[in-house]
Amino acid sequence: MPNQVKNNSTLRQLAGLFTRLGLTAFGGPAAHIAMMQKEVVDRLHWMDHQHFLDLVGATNLIPGPNSTEMAIHIGYERGKWKGLLVAGCCFILPAVLITGVIAWLYQKYGRLPQVNAWIYGIKPAIIAIILAAAWQLAKKAVKSVQLGIIGALVFLAAVLGADEIVAMFGAGAITLLLYLLRRPRNALHNFFPLTLLQITFDRTNIRLFLIFLKIGAILYGSGYVLFGFLDKELVAKGLLSRSQLIDAIAVGQFTPGPVFSSVTFIGWQMGGWQGALTATVAIFLPSFLFVALLNPLMPRLRRSALFSAFLDGVNVASVAIIAAVCVSFGKAVLDDWRTVLIAILSAGVVFGLPKINSVFVVIGGSLLGYGLSYL
Repeated sequence: MPNQVKNNSTLRQLAGLFTRLGLTAFGGPAAHIAMMQKEVVDRLHWMDHQHFLDLVGATNLIPGPNSTEMAIHIGYERGKWKGLLVAGCCFILPAVLITGVIAWLYQKYGRLPQVNAWIYGIKPAIIAIILAAAWQLAKKAVKSVQLGIIGALVFLAAVLGADEIVAMFGAGAITLLLYLLRRPRNALHNFFPLTLLQITFDRTNIRLFLIFLKIGAILYGSGYVLFGFLDKELVAKGLLSRSQLIDAIAVGQFTPGPVFSSVTFIGWQMGGWQGALTATVAIFLPSFLFVALLNPLMPRLRRSALFSAFLDGVNVASVAIIAAVCVSFGKAVLDDWRTVLIAILSAGVVFGLPKINSVFVVIGGSLLGYGLSYL
């Protein structure tokens, strides 16, 4: 009985945390992970920075939306299979429901709601949250001068537009090679490589489900890469108009939660609420499966000296890419004195009050942006 009560309490905690994050996590995967780090590591102390960083690295090694997979990882760590489902679903559902309502309104009235004034201040506030998380993770990731140099090179490459996946796997491979050069006699049988699933589908009458299942199973990189896949799979084949895809991208930008919830909007345009449900389940399903397979292996993989060296390289590359996101995000967002002011004030809050809940920073940025946008 005590264990049952404890389990129920843990699941309620997970549900509360990830529902709140699902409603307030604006700004894309890097921002979502930053908010999770602040909550899970700094405030709740569910895990230390190193383990959180290992999970970030692990999400970059498998296909799918990184921030959603982080939520699923954390859920599994706290509550095993039930926790995995609760955390993942609670993080996804708010965005899906909000997007579903917008999709219905769009289908009925043919235009998107006007919310620019309210999100004006959110994006510069998000930059401060990402920077704070990158700083905390960097202190754990940069374990040596060698890793620091690799991280700096990845950061530079990412800023210059290099492919994120190539940069991360390259950093891991270089770190592993340097480790082997120092220890040439180390037995390779201690290395347990990650095996990714390759799934092939036949044409059936559930074409929509299979299209999004395939995308969810093979898509690497940030959620924004998703739109390139959708253009190729749907627009190029005449299943969706380009204007509908552009509107779906807009919905993904101004709604909280995972960017992948944009497929809810697309599914609705293609097949009503049944299409929205089908597309949503299909694209997120692989993430649950990948994390369920990978998470139990993480302790064993970390104990492997070779994989540990590889993961250290991936981790420092992940932090470098998060920092590079801040640079590109800043170029796009900090375009006047108002957004610069909001970013500076938000940075002062998150660095000066490290225990403050990120939700208050997001809300404060939104309110301040709403007020300043009329000046």
